[in-house]
Amino acid sequence: MRAKDAVGRYGEDVAAAHVTAQGWQVLERNWRVVAGELDLIALDGDELVVVEVKTRRSAAFGHPAEAVTRHKLARVRRLAAQWLASHDTRPASVRVDVIAVLLPRQGAAQVEHLVGVV
Repeated sequence: MRAKDAVGRYGEDVAAAHVTAQGWQVLERNWRVVAGELDLIALDGDELVVVEVKTRRSAAFGHPAEAVTRHKLARVRRLAAQWLASHDTRPASVRVDVIAVLLPRQGAAQVEHLVGVV
């Protein structure tokens, strides 16, 4: 596994632990189709939340959340519609969140959770 992939996987683990600690039910991780991948799909009560996770080792090239562009969010929305169409889940609503994970050289990961970023 490449170092970049390992960093991304670790960030997704941190994000999953973060939402689980908030009482969310994680339904799926790394759901893939030809059109792309959804990092994390979870239920926050009766609301389906599709989470885009961005992880960086430093902020030297900007905050991790800055990597989530309008184009990326549009793809996440399209993929969320595909996920809903292929699963028997009827949430009250759907939203897209971004979880930015910064991994400092020492200490715990820093997690910033941006809610409803559409």
